[in-house]
Amino acid sequence: MTESVEAAHEGCASGDARLLHDGILRRQSARESAARTYARALPIVPVRARGLTIEGADGRRYLDCLSGAGTLALGHNHPVVLEAVRGVLDSGAPLLALDLATPVKDAFVTELFRTLPPGLGERARVQFCGPAGTDAVEAAFKLVRAATGRTGIMAFAGAYHGMTDGALAASGHAPDVRVTRLPYPQDYRCPFGVGGPRGAELASRWAESVLDDPKSGVPLPAGMILEPVQGEGGVLPAPDAWMRRIRQLTEERSVPLIADEVQTGVGRTGAFWAVDHSGVTPDVMVLSKAIGGSLPLAVVVYRDDLDVWPPGAHAGTFRGNQLAMAAGTATLAYVRENRLAERAATLGARMLSRLRELSSQHPCVGDVRGRGLMLGLELVDPEAGAGAGTAAGAGAEANADTGAGAVPEGGSGMGAETTGPGEASAPGDGTARPIALSADHGRRPPPAAPEIAAAVQRECLRRGLIVELGGRHASVVRLLPPLTLTDEQSAAVLDRLADAVETVARSDTGRGGGRSRLPGRQLPPTGCPDGAG
Repeated sequence: MTESVEAAHEGCASGDARLLHDGILRRQSARESAARTYARALPIVPVRARGLTIEGADGRRYLDCLSGAGTLALGHNHPVVLEAVRGVLDSGAPLLALDLATPVKDAFVTELFRTLPPGLGERARVQFCGPAGTDAVEAAFKLVRAATGRTGIMAFAGAYHGMTDGALAASGHAPDVRVTRLPYPQDYRCPFGVGGPRGAELASRWAESVLDDPKSGVPLPAGMILEPVQGEGGVLPAPDAWMRRIRQLTEERSVPLIADEVQTGVGRTGAFWAVDHSGVTPDVMVLSKAIGGSLPLAVVVYRDDLDVWPPGAHAGTFRGNQLAMAAGTATLAYVRENRLAERAATLGARMLSRLRELSSQHPCVGDVRGRGLMLGLELVDPEAGAGAGTAAGAGAEANADTGAGAVPEGGSGMGAETTGPGEASAPGDGTARPIALSADHGRRPPPAAPEIAAAVQRECLRRGLIVELGGRHASVVRLLPPLTLTDEQSAAVLDRLADAVETVARSDTGRGGGRSRLPGRQLPPTGCPDGAG
């Protein structure tokens, strides 16, 4: 066969693949719900996947830094996961066992309990829920309400806990008089305009005041739920000292603390559980995503003295998914035995350092933050915010000038902050410092720019890189690569992201000029570099 004939056959095959790809997308648009989300921003048709790489029906290959919204701790189709699933299939064991005891479940619970934070594993109980994290959140609320006899729940601004009514209310997306929302500390857009340890101090004092003030209008709650790193809220790591203070406040008042580790768990943040960074042991942990090894599984783990709810208080037909338990056991053991959490901390710190170079080079990158392999870039409108500094920096300048608003002695004692690898650390010695509370809290960061973030996401996809958007205004580009990410793969991810940001920054959109159709360098259909898949 001549080269020209071979080329014609290849072109025909490529054309057929494109027709298949386009047809599937067209039928999805015609038949699926208007509520679909990822499919709108990521018009791809995955047909094969391994590790970091997805291959589409059109023959293109992508580096997947969405990882099933953080579900794929080991990437796609990891050999240990496939072996565990095949083992169950070949054994003839039941694939669904409701809440009956099975050897597969026993192995999963044993492996899960050996990873739990100190003080919880030796006295824990576990409730298998419906297969989604939101169902586990609902179960956790039922649990603490039954244990305390109270009804209210405290949650935090910017939270995301799922899509059922109770979870949405705790996330701030549905009205519920039983949910009280508190400020979550952050530096770039600190709600108090100061950031750093002082902003975290004020956030903890707010929580303390609501809990203790008889005129706050908020009765003592049944529980408090928080994410150690807010994911959908914009990749916001909670300060370790703030976490310890919140734990102290809840413990002293017998308010069960619920840690939502659905996305942060199983090594994602550089520790096996994100609460491990601060040394906090919660009363309840909500777990899903990575614990199922890429298959649906969700559980609530909690202190044994809370186990007072009656049989049937929370149930679900698919809580006995044996394949998910086997895949989850294999994933938990692999992450633990291969120290992938430590690897995530080291690699994440290096990636964060390089991402910060983008912030210094491009004004549209307002902030870079994260913990471990949970990273985010907040995109802003540089024209609208010309001359503005961060709220945290502005607060520091105002403090030095005015000395106004000093916090009296006897505060929460958060003091100096201990940070994980790759995190910025603000100085602090535990002494009260004055804060300025001016009318506008000083200069503010530029406004969020969701259109710029969406443009960066599109340019990433054109270059064969899948990223997610999040944050209050969908203005944060999020990276959730698998924990098996290699140095070479991380370099390929960052190269493509940097190229996408540079392209957008040169455009009208990146300069604050609004939406535009952006130019960009198109990679070939099989554009993964050698070793990047």
